Amino acid sequence: MVNDRLSLVFGALADPIRRAILTRLAEGEATVAELAAPFSVSQPAISRHLKVLENAGLVSRTRRATARLSRLEAEPLREVTTWLARYQRFWDESHERLDDLLTALQARQEEDSGQHPAVTAKGNDDE
Repeated sequence: MVNDRLSLVFGALADPIRRAILTRLAEGEATVAELAAPFSVSQPAISRHLKVLENAGLVSRTRRATARLSRLEAEPLREVTTWLARYQRFWDESHERLDDLLTALQARQEEDSGQHPAVTAKGNDDE
């Protein structure tokens, strides 16, 4: 079930307008007209985007008087972050291996050029 929700959230986040809507809703509730204002799309198009976000659990909608307000629901984003965090270890280890490789290549290059790794051009007293 979690994977299905993740798929819905990733699908919702795939569209730049929906991501922008979430960014705006992080500031507080908004009407469809307020959400549509920065875009060159119709209010019905924004309503369709909101429906996708709502189906993914990222937005809830309430009615206040005659206004229908949308609100950010961030919990699914936490689930995505938790899922992505599993890959942080992979990237950390990859970067460590890359650092080790670069250090080894630099040491070999310095050996090949006849320099000691601890002696730099500024530290060379032969000048």
